[in-house]
Parts: sequence; C-alpha cells; structure tokens
Amino acid sequence: MTDALHDDDTLDTDAPTARVPWRSPTTGEFQLDERSSLQRVPGLSTELEDVTEVEYRQLRLERVVLVGVSLDSSVATANARMAELAALAETAGSEILDAVMQRRDKPDPATYIGSGKAHELREVVLATGADTVICDGELTPAQLNALEKVVKVKVIDRTALILDIFAQHATSREGKAQVALAQMEYMIPRLRGWGESMSRQAGGRAGSNGGVGLRGPGETKIETDRRRIRERMAKLRREIRQMKTSRNTKRSKRRDSSVPSVTIAGYTNAGKSSLINAMTGAGVLVQNALFATLDPTTRRATLDDGRELVLTDTVGFVRHLPTQLVEAFRSTLEEVVDADLVLHVVDASDPLPMEQISTVRTVIDDVVRAENATAPPEVLVINKIDAADPTTLTALRSEFPDAVFVSALTGAGLEELFDRVRDVVGRDDVELTVEVPYSRGDLVSRIHAQGDVLSTEHRTEGTFMRIKVPAALAGELAGLALSG
Repeated sequence: MTDALHDDDTLDTDAPTARVPWRSPTTGEFQLDERSSLQRVPGLSTELEDVTEVEYRQLRLERVVLVGVSLDSSVATANARMAELAALAETAGSEILDAVMQRRDKPDPATYIGSGKAHELREVVLATGADTVICDGELTPAQLNALEKVVKVKVIDRTALILDIFAQHATSREGKAQVALAQMEYMIPRLRGWGESMSRQAGGRAGSNGGVGLRGPGETKIETDRRRIRERMAKLRREIRQMKTSRNTKRSKRRDSSVPSVTIAGYTNAGKSSLINAMTGAGVLVQNALFATLDPTTRRATLDDGRELVLTDTVGFVRHLPTQLVEAFRSTLEEVVDADLVLHVVDASDPLPMEQISTVRTVIDDVVRAENATAPPEVLVINKIDAADPTTLTALRSEFPDAVFVSALTGAGLEELFDRVRDVVGRDDVELTVEVPYSRGDLVSRIHAQGDVLSTEHRTEGTFMRIKVPAALAGELAGLALSG
C-alpha cells in the first residue's frame, strides 16, 4: 500500500479511501448537541439597577466568586463542598475567579459571613472584576439584601444556583413546569426592588397622588408582581396535577405487564445514565455535569437468560437539595417508591462517597414516608471504580461488603450486577410444569420474555415446558399446569 501523503505533502489520489460506517445519532447525542449550542453570553451587565426582581433574577451568571462557611467540619470536607459548589457554578455556565471560606460556629444572621469578611469579599470582587457572588447555603431575603449592599454586585445562594441549572436542563413539558413552580416559590419571599420600581402606587386622595385618573386599588408594583406570580403558580400546580395523572397511568400499565421495574437513583453525576447505557445500549444523554438528567428515562433491558426488565433513570440528588425542588419533582421521585428494586449508584471517585450515600438515602426515606409506602429493596452500586482511589475502594469494600463494584465506562462488574438484579427481582417466581397448545404461541413468547424456561419438550398435544415465571403470569397459566 502506498502512503496517502508523499514527502511533498501532496494528496495521493490513488490511495485507498477508508469508509467510516454510518450510524444514526442517538437521542442523547441530539440532546447534548442542543444543550451545547445554548451558551452563556459574556459581557452582560449585572449591576444593581432600577429593575424588577423578576428581571434581576433572570440575568445570567457570569464571572463569579464563591463564598462558603465551614461549620465545625474538617478542612478536607470543607474543600470538597467548595469543589461541589464550583462544579455547580460551572454547570450553570459561570467562570470561577476566586473562592473565600470562613470558619464559624453558625452563619452570620445579617450578612452570612460577618461584616468584616463581607468587606474583604468586596475587595476580592473589585480585584477580580467579578459581577456575581455565590454563597454555599440558602440565604434569607435579609441576608441577600445586606450582603449585596456591601459587595455591590449580585449575590446568589446555593438554592438559586441549583434552580438555575434545573431551568437550563429541563426538556419535557412536565419538567419545565416543575422547575418554573419551584423558582416562583423561591422568588416570592425574596421579591423586592430598587429606587422607585416597586413603590409606584395608585390610590388614596387625589391631591396626594396626582388627582383624577390615578385613584385605584392602592396596589404597589411589588404587590402586583406577587399577585401575578401566585396566579401563575396556581395554574402550574393544576397543570402538574394533570400531568401526574398521565404519569400514574403509564406507571400502572408497566406494573400490570409483570415486567420487573428497576429504578436507578443516586447522587448527581454519579454515572446513572452511563450505567443505563451500559446495561441496555440505549442512547440516554450522558454529560459530565451536575443534573444532566432531569426527566425520568425508561428503557427495557434483557438479561442473558431472556428475562426482560424495565430500567428507569431519575433526577440526581445533592446535598441540601432545595425543598422547593423536592416538592416539585415528587412525581419523578415516586418512581423510586413504585420500583421492584432500586439500584443506588455511588461515585467511587468522589472525595465524600459516604456523604453521597447518606444524602440519597435521606431523600428516599422522605419520599417513602410522604407516600406512606414501603421502601423497595436496594442494591448499592459503587460506580467509576476505574477512576477511584484504591484506598477509597478498600474502605468502601470494607464498609459495604454487599455492594456491587462496577465501571459503566469499561464494563467491569456489569455481569455481577446483572446476577444481583436477577436474584432480587426473580425471588417471587413460581416454578411449575405446563403443556401449552401449539395454537397458543403467544403464551410461549410471554414465558420466554418474562420467565425462565428450565426444559422444553415438543409433544403431540403441545409444548411441554418446565418453567419459572412471576406469580402474576403463573396465575394466568394455572389452567395449563400439570400436576407433579
């Protein structure tokens, strides 16, 4: 074979041309391309101006300084939490310029970090040219207002940051409605304005308010905004209730199909979507970012013995997940309650995997109590073992001897995971012997799809089969069962 390029770097037209096999892009790839095309626009001013709170909170985050308060925690834990805040900010499209940490017994009730540190923060903002400060905590309206007056740029707390990420990543109609409702619930107590924007008011005596034409309900601009937001929230709640009915209908159909339902839950960016792709070959959106998946994705998987199961990917959890989001996404989290099995995915490469496990289990317990349900069985899946520190893996193996250690990237441990799933979802199967008429080929197909065929023999009257199937299907086959 001749080289495609000669010494003079001219193209040899006689060289063979390699053909690259074409494949159809997956849904996840289309979503990733669409998300990548929505970039933040730099250079927009975010100085405090005479604008409404709604307009103000919708301005894009840009160049930011991070602020955290360490409450009786180790240096390693504090650094890991600041790293998580930085990852959240970068996922939202921000550029991290600097980070400030203060050790305190509790956050300052006035300015979150204390007046002295607030003035130091102002100097950092001036030195770096930052236009936004992000605090690692949920600030009260008074704390937000007081800190903004000192640093003289926009201040965002952790809750607003997570809500902003959710607003960017929501794709379905239900997801967008849930995020909008959560944002409004967060915004209402923090509604305020500057200058005259919120103090315009009609009403009162003619002489004091401009006379004829200006008498009215006596409602200020801020009161008008609150009323409109509450009206919009009521409408969104009605829409979400209607969507929940549709989701419940689909979920009940899945339950009636006798196909086991497995829900994948875990901390955000733990590799849940990658695990679904590795187990099913589905093109679910995979992105190295926090909260890449918001809308639940359901895919079918087939075990090596022919059994089928349904895998559902869910929204990731995070430390101090805003209450508004837990309430708004309750219909999504209900997938966990209704599952036959929960695969709890943990990122082994994270600095604080134990804290991840505790956070996820707390949220699941809250949802189970709210639904007055029984928690489904759980299999702990330690993911990303290819990128984890060996010391951390040793500690996790010692702490969780029943966990399955896998790598969705390399495929290591997936066979053991399938075995564990088969053991759990197949434990209620019924073993029986049936003789299926040749005219009922549909039943033979269902047996192969939903159960295990231990032996088969073709006889004159029909197919003689020794099988192990779910209890629901065993009830339907009772009339064909043979004694002994």
